[in-house]
Amino acid sequence: MKFVIKMIRERLIAQKQELDAKLKEAYIDRFVNSEKLSNSLIKVILGPRRAGKSFFALHFLKKHGNFGYINFDDEKIIETEDYDALVEAMNSIYGNPKYVLFDEIQNLPKWELFANRLQRKGMNLIITGSNSHLLSKELATHLTGRHLLISILPFSFKEYLEIKKEQLTSHQIKEKLEKFLITGGYPEILIKNLDYKDYLSTLFSSIVYKDIVKRYNIRFPGGIDNLASYLLSNIAKEYSYTNLSKMTKIKSVHTIQKYLNYLEEAFIFFSLSKFSYKVKEQITSNKKIYCIDNGFINAKGFNFSQNLGRLYENLVAIELKKQEIDGKINLYYWKNPQQEEVDFVVKEGIKIKQLIQVCYNLENNDTKSREIRALLKAGEELKCKNLVIITSDKEGEEEAEWFGIKGKIKFVPLWRWLLI
Repeated sequence: MKFVIKMIRERLIAQKQELDAKLKEAYIDRFVNSEKLSNSLIKVILGPRRAGKSFFALHFLKKHGNFGYINFDDEKIIETEDYDALVEAMNSIYGNPKYVLFDEIQNLPKWELFANRLQRKGMNLIITGSNSHLLSKELATHLTGRHLLISILPFSFKEYLEIKKEQLTSHQIKEKLEKFLITGGYPEILIKNLDYKDYLSTLFSSIVYKDIVKRYNIRFPGGIDNLASYLLSNIAKEYSYTNLSKMTKIKSVHTIQKYLNYLEEAFIFFSLSKFSYKVKEQITSNKKIYCIDNGFINAKGFNFSQNLGRLYENLVAIELKKQEIDGKINLYYWKNPQQEEVDFVVKEGIKIKQLIQVCYNLENNDTKSREIRALLKAGEELKCKNLVIITSDKEGEEEAEWFGIKGKIKFVPLWRWLLI
């Protein structure tokens, strides 16, 4: 027992030194309600690796005096079977803290039972995780009624503009957006001016191999690596499991489904279902794939920097996905039998709140007509009059009609929509 506590103490002291150094680094406030963290329930902060979850929690805790910290992204710590020894060692280093931050807790076996026990004893817990599996099955099963959920994703464009707190003209904001579309929103890249391709290529591989291959004991990692690469090069496109099986040469459709679930759980990708009032049709229809950060697409995908239309659409998808994760909306795409499509159906409660098309360039009349026609048809079918087209620069409203279907179309430049 004494040897175990000694070993744990040594690891936690080393972690504290890293923690002290981290707290001296520059911090950008996130547009998140940090008051939730003051609640006595277990606070669960979810999001991708390196998106700033622990940084967000640490800077909240820094304002509240003494707190304890354990990072479970440490092979020696997670090998420990005596969880009481963990708590004892932490208390001795941090002086029986009121607040405790457990980082990357999904690595600890039976973490949810451990967290529940400490919470019942009166410990004020904040836990972070880089696996959305926590968000659904494990949280719902084990922490029902005893937790609050906060999501932290890479910087939004609005948060990105806060880094230097400059007063910018609309022209300067557009220039910033051009960069953000390519590099994405991972905090370290933007704050430290790191090379985004090197950083994100390394991070992407680390997530795939550490959080997926190792966690799920995948014997042939080349398959999931090929699937991830294919998806990155086909962002904002429809997919079916059968088609993915053919394109990646992974013979089993079941394996494809399993691998894709892993990639989504690790916050690399997310999928949108086709909207339908029939549940069976929603389940069986093709889905559309998006990436959690534009930087990954450009760092690991192929020839994407010139495909601004899909980069625009992915950025809009991320912003809407944040709202879905926070429980504010449900998100879908729409497509009719004539293959006319609306990029995003925003559902709030039982009502369709908004229909959104994303189109980088509307100079071509045929393109503009196609986008408007799909919006009008979807609006008629779904009984929604809030019709929006997000563009590169067009702004204003137009009355539109298609064979007796009338509607008002609102045009919004992407930079302005991101700052609403």
